[in-house]
Formats: sequence, C-alpha cells, structure tokens
Amino acid sequence: MITVKLVGGAKKSFPKEELEIEKSDISIQELLDLLLQLKPDDSPKLDTENVLVAINGADSSAMDGKSTMIKNNDVVSIIPVIHGGASKKLFYKISSKQIQVIQIKGQNGIDVKFLDDLRKKYPKIQLQAVSSQFVLNSYHMKKILSLSLESQKNDILLSNKLETDILMRFALTKQISVAITSAGIKPKANFILIAIGNKTTLDSLAKELSQMTIPLFSKNNESFLKKSFKISKKQIDSVYSKTPLEDILVEKAAVLL
Repeated sequence: MITVKLVGGAKKSFPKEELEIEKSDISIQELLDLLLQLKPDDSPKLDTENVLVAINGADSSAMDGKSTMIKNNDVVSIIPVIHGGASKKLFYKISSKQIQVIQIKGQNGIDVKFLDDLRKKYPKIQLQAVSSQFVLNSYHMKKILSLSLESQKNDILLSNKLETDILMRFALTKQISVAITSAGIKPKANFILIAIGNKTTLDSLAKELSQMTIPLFSKNNESFLKKSFKISKKQIDSVYSKTPLEDILVEKAAVLL
C-alpha cells in the first residue's frame, strides 16, 4: 500500500487530501498516470508535468526522477510547483550527514555578515550560502553536495573547509575569491542556504528564518548557467542523459582538482 498526500493546489483535484493506493513497487510516473485515472472528471486538472514529488520527505528529483520506484508503506507527497506550491525546505541525507536546504529572499540588509552571524549563533552547524542563480535544481544540488562530502572523506577538498569546497564547486572555480565574488551572497539577490548538522538544530534554524524563506528552485536558471559556463547546445546534445545540463555541471565540478 502507498499513501499519497496531496499538497496545495493538488488537493482540489480529489475529494480527499490523502489517498491510499493498493499498490507498491511502481514508479512515480506509473503513480502519476494512475492518479490521473482516479481523478474525478468534474474536478480541477492535475498538472503532473509541474509537480514536485517527495517520497518519505525526500525530493525524488534528487533520486531517479519519475523513474524512482515507490515501495510498500512509502508516503508520497504531490506538490504543485506553480501558484506557490513549491517546497520551501528540503532535507538530504548524504554519507550519514543531515543536510537542510532553504532559499532566502534577497534584501538590502543581507550580506556576508548575515552568514557570519548565523555561524556564531549556530556553531554546531556547517553553513554555506550560494547565489540562487548558480543552482539549477534539487538533482544538481544533491550531486554537488555529494561531491564535496566525498572529497572531505578522502581528504581531497579544494580548500581546507567543506563549506568553501561547496561554494567553489557551484561556481566551477579553484579560486576561492572568484567563488565568493561570483556565487556568494549579494545584497538584494536570492540565495540558497545549505546547513549541515543535527535535525533538531536544523529545525530551529529553519524556524528562525521562516519569514525570509521563499520556495526553492522556483526560477529556471538554465540560460544563466549555460552562458556563465559557456555550455553550448552541441555539448548538451552530445550527452546521452535525461538531465544533460545537470550532468555537465556536475562533471565540471568533479574535475576541478
């Protein structure tokens, strides 16, 4: 059995906010197709092409996308990414590390000092901020974090700090100053805050910043990233993958050493 939770606008398509599906070991795509069959004809349209699907709280785009398999007793959340339905917080568990990702709305008074103050207030959390323009989606985010954590494990970080390594890999540079200038916090610009620590402290941080938080990955940064890193259509077309741009960005980040 699979439990399906409908969030935001998705709730309008069904008579109940939670459905019990008597199936398991099906892909996300198969579940979405089934939901379209189960939806009452007279209810609002369910746009399955513009939804974020989370399995047990984890974003499926950081797994195998719509090919991700759903197992017995899994809880699947269907979240529209249009009309304010996008997630404001994501959790990853990578190499036994708990990682929380939120997006902060840019303001005049928010600069590098904002991050320094948070680090002083939460000394047990590792914090880094990356300009939202330099993050394509959840898949890109998770792959870069995985690269940095694996590099820390093997003692081959690009710098002496994990947080700096993360920023450098998003900026695709071995120069710390260039990474900070290009992909770091800038006044008025939205940024993504990456926090690594224990769940309780991460929840406290998210609660404190909740008034500044906006939906994640709500803007398409493909054009910006292609232009910034000179990625051509020919390069994109040469990659045999469902996520060619993401894979190119991750590959470039992996070979910085």
